[in-house]
Amino acid sequence: MGRRDTPTLFSAEPWKPRRQLHDHHLAQVADADALPDIEQSEGDAYREVAELAWIADDENQTVEPHRELIAKGTCWVAVEQDGRTVAFLSAEIQDDTLHIWELAARLDRQRSGIGRALLEKAITDARERRLVAITLTTFRDVIWNAPFYQKLGFQVLGETHAGDRLRQILRREIEHGMPASRRCAMRLILG
Repeated sequence: MGRRDTPTLFSAEPWKPRRQLHDHHLAQVADADALPDIEQSEGDAYREVAELAWIADDENQTVEPHRELIAKGTCWVAVEQDGRTVAFLSAEIQDDTLHIWELAARLDRQRSGIGRALLEKAITDARERRLVAITLTTFRDVIWNAPFYQKLGFQVLGETHAGDRLRQILRREIEHGMPASRRCAMRLILG
């Protein structure tokens, strides 16, 4: 057993994150200023993958594209009790589908359930809007990418099932320097 305030693997006390989240909510325009810094911090995780380490140094989006998605009502943020925004999910409705453009958490808050909570918010919202699916593009072999989404029910789409819209997104990503063999489109059917 560890100290009373430090639960161990064998203690009866429940595990508590070192910081409690205050809220997950639809982003407001004022939240946009924090998102590029979160994106930069999240990108540092790619330093763990030698062939993708360049992503950590790649240029991030400016505030303006974030503001545009916030205005559409399809961007959510996770905010800690101290008011610090630590993660976001940006998406856009395209036809009858919610397309996730980005899910990012500060490096020091990754693997703590924040991404899952934001994704669950987006899924709930998409169902309430009666959308038929959620799509995204990601790395197929990076543990916090496709394998993470597969645990939540997303399926990798082959090229023939991806459709024109997702194939075009993948093409643009490849033109930007993403390795084609490592990228994939995914979809979660809502029912």
